[in-house]
Amino acid sequence: MKKLLLACLFMLSTASIYAGGYRVAAQGQRALAMGHAGVAVVNSAELAFFNPAGLSHLEGQLNVSVGFTGVLSQTKWQNQETGQFSETDSGLGTPFHAYISYKINETFTAGLAVYTPYGSSVEWEKDWAGSHLVNDINLESIFVQPLISMRLSDEISIGGGPIFVTGNVNFNRNADRSLTDLEGNRSNVTIDDSGVTNWGWSASMLITPGEKFKLGINYRSEIILSSEDGKATFSNFPNSPLTPANTTMGFQAELPLPAELTIGASYEFNDKWLFAFDYNRIFWNVYESLDIDFEDPSVPNSINPRNYKSASTYRFGLQYKALENLTLRTGYYLDESPVRDGFFAPETPRNDANGFTGGISYQVNDKIAIDASFLYVRFEEVDTSYDPYTVNGQEAPFEGTYNSNAFLPGIGLTYNL
Repeated sequence: MKKLLLACLFMLSTASIYAGGYRVAAQGQRALAMGHAGVAVVNSAELAFFNPAGLSHLEGQLNVSVGFTGVLSQTKWQNQETGQFSETDSGLGTPFHAYISYKINETFTAGLAVYTPYGSSVEWEKDWAGSHLVNDINLESIFVQPLISMRLSDEISIGGGPIFVTGNVNFNRNADRSLTDLEGNRSNVTIDDSGVTNWGWSASMLITPGEKFKLGINYRSEIILSSEDGKATFSNFPNSPLTPANTTMGFQAELPLPAELTIGASYEFNDKWLFAFDYNRIFWNVYESLDIDFEDPSVPNSINPRNYKSASTYRFGLQYKALENLTLRTGYYLDESPVRDGFFAPETPRNDANGFTGGISYQVNDKIAIDASFLYVRFEEVDTSYDPYTVNGQEAPFEGTYNSNAFLPGIGLTYNL
């Protein structure tokens, strides 16, 4: 009985260690203002993320782009049958980016990219109806990527480099809907790990068949994050042979950050107008399940189905040079959810989304520009459930209607010499 209860306790808590974070599309202020389309747009060192091959096309010898974005998001949940209601208080997340490129000669350009594509902070109300699945989660990751761009000819360039990833996570959930200690405190489990690292790589190409038309392609490899030194802490459990002791134990787990492919094009109608389109495909289908190996041999290993599907994002951007020192941008994207019906967990309340963007660049002088952007994301309302959670071997789906949105204002600085 104790082993069965332990397995149920960890069924979702450990499954959401890393999956609780969602991909934050905020890797550059200029691209973000254009619907996050940038694989074929040559206008700043943001190419270090979107298409390293394009770095060799930048004007000047030294190019730098830095910035950060505030993430304000909210999710509301309601069970239409019981009327139960809850909402998140996500606080403020601040993904950042820093890119630099240096032209060695007319053929080679070196670069460095530091950015945070995964990271979130979500906190549900205390003792809400889904607290047995998640109370709060804080996920942070940093990608560091040295780069090289090689210009093979006037029309073709290639680029890429290795990617080093480091991250940490803290996750908390209650044991079940009612279990408490003698003082009435809800029994809960906290998962914590830091310094999880691994390597990946990216490769890209930029083709310029005409002066005004560009084609770009960028591939980022799958990266496996392995948690080997994490700790699971049990708190406020009653003193019973049927429940776990109030203690801390280790665990091991692996999670793939999926590979992604972006293909896009840009076209300059004239000296003022530019249009860009990106198609992005993330191969989430590799995320079938998360298996947990507990340090305590009395605790059975946990197999947690996720059953994700690969998903696409369609990005559209428009740029207009209004004045010699002022550029305006706007954009839109449609983002498909990788979550299948019956696998919708409240720590990742992500369904199909529409993103609306805008922004400006103000050229302070011939070297420095200030970039600003905003993104409003409206997730489609969905009535769904998470079915794999079980109690005493029986499915206990958590159902409800989710309504989510997010607002991301950003500011950055571009420098070229």
